[in-house]
Amino acid sequence: MRKTAIVVPCYNEQKRLKTGEFLTFASREKDIFFIFVNDGSTDGTGRVLKELAKANPVCAASVELAKNAGKAEAVRQGFLKAFELGYEYVGFWDADLATPLECIPEFVSIIDSGKDVVLGSRVKLLGRKIQRRAARHYLGRLFATLVSVLLKIPVYDTQCGAKLFRRTASLEAAMSRPFSVKWTFDVELLGRLSLLDEASGRPGCQEAWVEFPLPSWEEVRGSKVKSADFMRSGLELLKLMSFFYSGFMRKRYLKSFQVKSGKSVFTKAV
Repeated sequence: MRKTAIVVPCYNEQKRLKTGEFLTFASREKDIFFIFVNDGSTDGTGRVLKELAKANPVCAASVELAKNAGKAEAVRQGFLKAFELGYEYVGFWDADLATPLECIPEFVSIIDSGKDVVLGSRVKLLGRKIQRRAARHYLGRLFATLVSVLLKIPVYDTQCGAKLFRRTASLEAAMSRPFSVKWTFDVELLGRLSLLDEASGRPGCQEAWVEFPLPSWEEVRGSKVKSADFMRSGLELLKLMSFFYSGFMRKRYLKSFQVKSGKSVFTKAV
């Protein structure tokens, strides 16, 4: 049984999906298992993923969504599959491989050291190759600042599509029901985890979460994210503010996971 499952959400990725790179990496890294989620694609993505999983069951599986539900739900369904299969560490990775697969073992080693969460961070530093359009970079910095204030967490980059988590009761609870937002589900996921960890007495983000500055990241052509999505993301942040800032809404939101304070016991709300 491999230790780490990486969920790869796919929507119309038939032409961009580098199946050879995934399989070569998986054959070399014996602890990594890939769960590809076909998010109701209208091209041949579903067929490609099924064939890949059938030919390589030791290192890959596929999950089929009947219709396009969005990246948030595709990731969530992939996590539920990983939980069902019994994986210790579960993460997600963008299908376009903007973040190299070679970073995964480094993420795993950080979790191995006792941390609960590793977030890929696109920090443009000397010696790092972060290739990102200027407009997206500055919009991203503005967005990240707003998120940091919203979550009260000094996080640099919430939207990078490379994240790894230790499987905990908090994580299972956080994934137990669909997200309330679409474009900023990463923010809601981190917010859920923060609330649930606090309620269960687990170490907080300052102690158990790590941002990992990526050695390289390249913006790949054909991205599903458009400029208008930044506006939608801003509106979604306003929605999340009601969950995380309003005392009443915060309690109501937390109660929806049926959290028993002081215990690591979470069950899906009825």
